[in-house]
Amino acid sequence: MAYYSRVGDVPRTRHTQHRDTSREDRRLYREELMGEEGFSSDSSLLYHRGVPSAVVGAGTWELPDQSRRPNHPLLPRHLRLHDLAVPGGADAVTGRRQVLANHDVRISYVVTGTEPSPLYRDAIGDEVVFVEAGSGTVETVFGVVPYRTGDLVVVPRATTHRWVPTEASSLYAIEATGHVAPPKRYLSRYGQLLEHAPYCERDLHGPTEPLLVEGPAADEPVDVLVKHRTSAGVVGTRHTVATHPFDVVGWDGCLYPYTLNVENFMPITGKVHQPPPVHQVLEGWNFVICTFLPRKVDYHPLAVPVPYYHSNVDSDEVMFYVGGDYEARKGSGVGLGSVSLHPGGFPHGPQPAAIEASLGATEFHESAVMVDTFAPLELGEAAAEVDDPAYAWTWAGGPRPAG
Repeated sequence: MAYYSRVGDVPRTRHTQHRDTSREDRRLYREELMGEEGFSSDSSLLYHRGVPSAVVGAGTWELPDQSRRPNHPLLPRHLRLHDLAVPGGADAVTGRRQVLANHDVRISYVVTGTEPSPLYRDAIGDEVVFVEAGSGTVETVFGVVPYRTGDLVVVPRATTHRWVPTEASSLYAIEATGHVAPPKRYLSRYGQLLEHAPYCERDLHGPTEPLLVEGPAADEPVDVLVKHRTSAGVVGTRHTVATHPFDVVGWDGCLYPYTLNVENFMPITGKVHQPPPVHQVLEGWNFVICTFLPRKVDYHPLAVPVPYYHSNVDSDEVMFYVGGDYEARKGSGVGLGSVSLHPGGFPHGPQPAAIEASLGATEFHESAVMVDTFAPLELGEAAAEVDDPAYAWTWAGGPRPAG
């Protein structure tokens, strides 16, 4: 995100001596560059009290079940994510249940309690975590990012952080292999969000001051969970670092965590039904993220407000239903907390009765987060547990035909 920010104590000139004047020995702060695509894209410079690479131990972190299976035979799916919640809640990091995944993106879900997560770093790619419900903070090496219901929390790759819920939080995690950013068509050639974009820089909220662990805890070893990849797939490592990583006295640059609340996204509407790209909010490598929100709908006198039938010949479509009553899915069993998967090669659209029922509508009161991928998605271990076996046959008006 090419949007400069400066927080805390940084030197006037980069890559020059920056000392802790509160100490008698005036010890140097350690400068760290966090940069994307080598040295060729967005970056920030962070100034640490300690040594950010001082690892004193390493072991294996046994990740939650990462197994997945192909969507074969090819079927649309309805997954009831609320059925994955456990009494008392789970940890925001280690409690994630993988729902859908491919080589480009992994989608998981967790309902937390109020206990903080372990320190965590995703070394595979950026994470976009949609807060279905709840509030709290994400503590990071850049500072604290508060979150609330409706936030998209964007955490750059390799950012050490932990989730600190103040109340039970329902989190829909979209983990990229690579980076996420606003769609290029929303940006000027210099990176500013343009006038036709459905949100602007005022809607992005990053850290505003450093987060420093003080006292004895600052100098004691602490574990950081790292998710990364090998030739065998996604794996986990437990690093023990010499001092607490929340030791950054200041930073500046264009790479940092931030939130964007969906209530600040301004839906684009038209005279007839608008296609999903008008709802796009972010894009990653081989996938996009869209938000469907309460809005005025088509104003042509003969408009059909619900989507037309369409074949996603190049993508799988994943819709997470989080508010209102989604018009096109009425009569299908889909409700709040549901995920629908409509795979490439399957023509899909509204339930037949929903088309006539939508005629004359002037506004929709519905909220959903969509992920479209350009490679087939496989079913994660959690999908089998919450799959609705009747969904595939709902367009035909009944249960699965015999044989």
